[in-house]
Amino acid sequence: MPTSNDRGLSRRSVLGLIGAAGAAGAVGVAGAVAIAGGDDSDSAQSMVEFNGAHQAGITTAAQEHLYFASYDLTSTADREDIKELLAEWTEAAARLTKGQEVTAEGATGGGPHKPPDDTGEALGLGPNNLTITFGFGPGLFDDRFGLAAKRPAELAELPSFAFDLLEDRYSGGDLCIQACADDPQVAVHAIRNLTRIAFGRAQIRWAQLGYGRTSTTDKSQETPRNLFGFKDGTANIFNDEKEDLAKWVWADGANQPWMAGGSFLVARKIMMLIESWDRVRLSEQQAIFGRDKGEGAPLSGGTEFTEPDFEMASTELGGPVISLTSHVRLAHPDANAGKRILRRGYNFVEGNNNLGQISGGLFFLSFQRSPQQFIDVQKSLAADALNEYIRHVGSAIFAVPPGVKPGESIGAGLFS
Repeated sequence: MPTSNDRGLSRRSVLGLIGAAGAAGAVGVAGAVAIAGGDDSDSAQSMVEFNGAHQAGITTAAQEHLYFASYDLTSTADREDIKELLAEWTEAAARLTKGQEVTAEGATGGGPHKPPDDTGEALGLGPNNLTITFGFGPGLFDDRFGLAAKRPAELAELPSFAFDLLEDRYSGGDLCIQACADDPQVAVHAIRNLTRIAFGRAQIRWAQLGYGRTSTTDKSQETPRNLFGFKDGTANIFNDEKEDLAKWVWADGANQPWMAGGSFLVARKIMMLIESWDRVRLSEQQAIFGRDKGEGAPLSGGTEFTEPDFEMASTELGGPVISLTSHVRLAHPDANAGKRILRRGYNFVEGNNNLGQISGGLFFLSFQRSPQQFIDVQKSLAADALNEYIRHVGSAIFAVPPGVKPGESIGAGLFS
């Protein structure tokens, strides 16, 4: 396949480079986070390889910042448009993850009499461990594009869960891109320029900025804290647990060979009732999570990574030390027939609501071999005492295809 230097962008992509305002506006809608330049540290020059058996951004050591975008295909887009778009996105993503501009001409090399190919806000920032991960929503496989026969059997809209208060403006989508980086401006630059390339074929349906990862995917990383101040997801799947990754994360392609080595992504926007939580006494907060707020250890004792003892009785309360409605108990594999999921969530803050309260929460992302893993865990959490302080307002599901070799395009198996 020709490189972007040889082939260049399609005519519609070039038109998209002119219409940057839409993508820039989506940044403002998505949420408030400081968009700051990088520094001269070695980490700014760190790069994650784009090509591989699996897409980067799943088991990659979780970066500090996220910009996630869900797209609707336009009413005029057809099958060839989708194929062309995915090829162009693949080429652009391979460049961006190296810290390069979206094309060889970039932000300043195309001459003064046409709009630049690249928006330029990431010039000089370096790769910053940028990863770009693509996914396909259920709508891609409806009767519009002749791809129904390629739909994975597992890819279906998620069922309704207890306490869902979902809004269309935070839910669904035909395509998605997850951009993660250690500099927020690098992640925003990636989504902004990929959105420009999509002009005329796809447009942002909703987007989400995230800062401060809430999950750990590499054992060298410390477990972060959510906006309630607790370490969460301590029992996450780590990137060196090859057997568990094969069992719980990577799809085998049994019913759709093109999905072999891919995964399924669930995105949930969870608002936190922060002011209400802040008035809860410490002992109750710890009982709700089932963990010590400082160390992160289970209330049955030990350290952060000590396995909870769900049978230990409390001499004071007359029941189990770890409450039957605690988050750690209900989310634990023991409560879910051993099922595990890989979490890659992020905190977010979006200013304030109309009551003057902080508008923020958790943008939950999980990767799993089958969406049923998430469904079963979420059903278990119906009894979670934490539900009093959170609201699920957004939801989406995507099939994440496997990685690519140099010269291949993401999702090429859809068209073979």
